[in-house]
Amino acid sequence: MEAGRLNQRVTFQAHVLIETDMGGVIEGWEDRFTPWAHVRYLRGSEAVMQARLVSKAPVIITVRQSAQSVGITSEWRAVVGGVIFDLKEDPRPSEDGGFFEMLGEG
Repeated sequence: MEAGRLNQRVTFQAHVLIETDMGGVIEGWEDRFTPWAHVRYLRGSEAVMQARLVSKAPVIITVRQSAQSVGITSEWRAVVGGVIFDLKEDPRPSEDGGFFEMLGEG
């Protein structure tokens, strides 16, 4: 992966529970960081075609390895241009080792 291909901003969000003054709990999403990323939409396989039938778009999101990106888990989500992608796996190192790749579904 070349750094020039990291052409989109992706906001990673973590699920949080916030306690209110009244003792209740509010669930929500909190922005963690917004790196440059490459988003590749998957096409062609049988699983991808099935996902499209239920209006889901599987993607591979690639980000540079950093102290922040090491903390990404499959419990987070990614927001790309207003579209929310649930992360379906923990990030895995790319073949060249300088990036993380993760499967998302929006």
